[in-house]
Amino acid sequence: MEKIFFYDTPVGRIGIAEEDGCLTQATFRTELPAEAVLEETPLIAQCRQQLEEYFAGKRKTFDLPICPKGTEFQKKVWSALREIPYGETRAYGEIAAAAGNPKAARAVGMANNRNPISVIVPCHRVIGSDGKLVGYGGGLDKKKFLLDLEREHR
Repeated sequence: MEKIFFYDTPVGRIGIAEEDGCLTQATFRTELPAEAVLEETPLIAQCRQQLEEYFAGKRKTFDLPICPKGTEFQKKVWSALREIPYGETRAYGEIAAAAGNPKAARAVGMANNRNPISVIVPCHRVIGSDGKLVGYGGGLDKKKFLLDLEREHR
């Protein structure tokens, strides 16, 4: 059974969920899913700690067991996102190529939109080919905040 707990962060409230010792969500949605139990587990507390370190500019990578639920293509995209270095960005087309389908830039956008583990799987690091900030499930204000934070502490 999935367990979830909510925390306030500099970018708003985040729900962190885990199931069977594996992180399944870090989401800006703040409602308790019907099938989840409100409980702070040791893994959720560890994730909270790592997020606090990230927001303080002291952590550049996360070392948590993650198990995002999605299609095989989505999982390839999310894996490619984790390869984008802290403080850097990539275009949707670059992520499509890294995920094995160079013509799937729009599909990368959809996979980003469905990323269940925000910040830790850094979909905020994906920008338009023209360098503009486009699309972010949590809102462009959060995306800009996260990118500015990383540039400041690079």
